[in-house]
Amino acid sequence: MSSPEPQQQKSQKQIDTEFTSYYLQRATQEFGEALDAVRSADDFKPDSSIAVLISALQQGTEMFSAEDKRAVICSEGSAKSSSSSSSK
Repeated sequence: MSSPEPQQQKSQKQIDTEFTSYYLQRATQEFGEALDAVRSADDFKPDSSIAVLISALQQGTEMFSAEDKRAVICSEGSAKSSSSSSSK
């Protein structure tokens, strides 16, 4: 069994991808009710509005520096490995 890749050895592209995924998950959790209201609006068009909504949410990742993103991903990786090792 291979060990998980250390967070410090990940490329910035990998960190950016993981951070975007993490950020979108957190944003949809935190703003779930507001997103539901947007989706149920009369002028919401699923074929075009979803892409715009996702793009708008992804823009939020741009306010974080590369160091901030790495710190978040490293702390999330540590938290996941701690919780998985403590549940064994």
